[in-house]
Amino acid sequence: MKLHEYQAKELFAKYAIPIQKGVVIDRPEQVDGLALKYPLVLKAQVLVGGRGKAGGIKLAATAAEARRHAATILGMEIKGEKVRRLLVAEAAELGAEYYVAFTVDRAARRMAVITSAAGGIDIEEVARTTPDQIVRSTADPFLGVQSYHTRQLGRRIGLSGSLLSDYVGITTALYRLCVAEDAELAEINPLAVVAGRLLAVDAKVIIDDNAVYRHPSLPKNEELTELEAAARAEGLSYVELEGDLAIIGNGAGLVMSTLDMVAYFGGRPANFLDVGGGATTENMKQAIEIVVRKPGVRGLFINIFGGITRCDDIARGIVDARPPVGMVVRLTGTNEEEGRRILQAAGVHAYVDPEEAAQRAVTLTAGAGRQ
Repeated sequence: MKLHEYQAKELFAKYAIPIQKGVVIDRPEQVDGLALKYPLVLKAQVLVGGRGKAGGIKLAATAAEARRHAATILGMEIKGEKVRRLLVAEAAELGAEYYVAFTVDRAARRMAVITSAAGGIDIEEVARTTPDQIVRSTADPFLGVQSYHTRQLGRRIGLSGSLLSDYVGITTALYRLCVAEDAELAEINPLAVVAGRLLAVDAKVIIDDNAVYRHPSLPKNEELTELEAAARAEGLSYVELEGDLAIIGNGAGLVMSTLDMVAYFGGRPANFLDVGGGATTENMKQAIEIVVRKPGVRGLFINIFGGITRCDDIARGIVDARPPVGMVVRLTGTNEEEGRRILQAAGVHAYVDPEEAAQRAVTLTAGAGRQ
C-alpha cells in the first residue's frame, strides 16, 4: 500500500524525523491565509513518479502565483492519475543532498539500509552509473539498528559533526518506523542540508498489504483503480493494463502464461483477472462484468483449466453474464463435458487447445477494432 508524500511525512513527524512545515489543500482558494512563509513549493500528491517533469511541482513567491499554480496543477493528470490534492510547504534552500532508505531484503530475510551521498536523483541511475557511491547494509532482526550502526553509515557517505548526529537520529528513527508500521519501503530522497541541519525534503513509504489490518488508522488505499477496488471487494485478483483484450483465468500461473500467449500472437491485454481455484458461477459472472467495464475493451479471452474449479459452474457464469464484446473460451478439466454442453446450448464454442484459443481471441479483437 503506497502512501502519498503528505501521508508519509505525517508518519515521519510521528517518529520525530524533521520535515518542512506544510499544509494539504484540494482547492486553489485554500492557498489564501495559510500560516506559511513564502516562497512556497506546491507538490502534486499522486502515487506515481515524475511529478516534476510533468509540471506537478512548482515554486511560488507570492499568494497570487501560488493560487495560479494550484489552479493549474489540481485536476491535471500525471501518468494517468488525476491530481486531487496539493502539498503546500515552505520552500527550502537546499545544500548537499543525501539518500537513505530501508527496504525488505527477501534473500537475506532482513531489512536492508541503502544510503548515498548522491541524493536528489534516481537511486537506480546512481547504482547503474556510479555504484561506488552507494553504501548498503542489513539490520540484524534481533539487535535492530543501533546508533553506532548508523554512525558508521553516515561516516561512509562523508558526514561528520552535527550533520552526522542528525543523520544518526533520522536513520534510526526511519528504521523504527519501518518495524512499527510494517513498511516494505521507507525512503528519504533527498535528505538535504538546510540551514546547517538535515531535513527530509521528500518522503516515500509503502506499507505491506498483508499488515494493513494491524493499522486501522491508515488512510484508504488510493492506489487501486475503481475496477481493481471492485474486484478486491468480491475477493478477485484484478490488474489493469494498456491494451484492448480482457483476460480471465483461474490460477496465477495459468493467467501469466495466457498473457504470454496473447502477446506472442500480437495481442495487447487490457487487463487480467484471476478467479482462483473453486470459482463459483457467481464469481465468474462478476469477473466478466468487471473486466469488460474497462474503457477500450474490444474482446474477451477466458482460459479455464478446471481442477478444483468446475467447468460447468464456469459455463453457467459465462452464459449468465452475456458479455457485450466478442468472446473466446478455452475450457478443460473437471465436469468439462457438462460445461461444453451448457456453452453449446448458448451458442458458445469452447476450445481445448490454449494456443488456438489465444490466437483466435487476438484475431477477433483486432477485427472488432477495424469495424
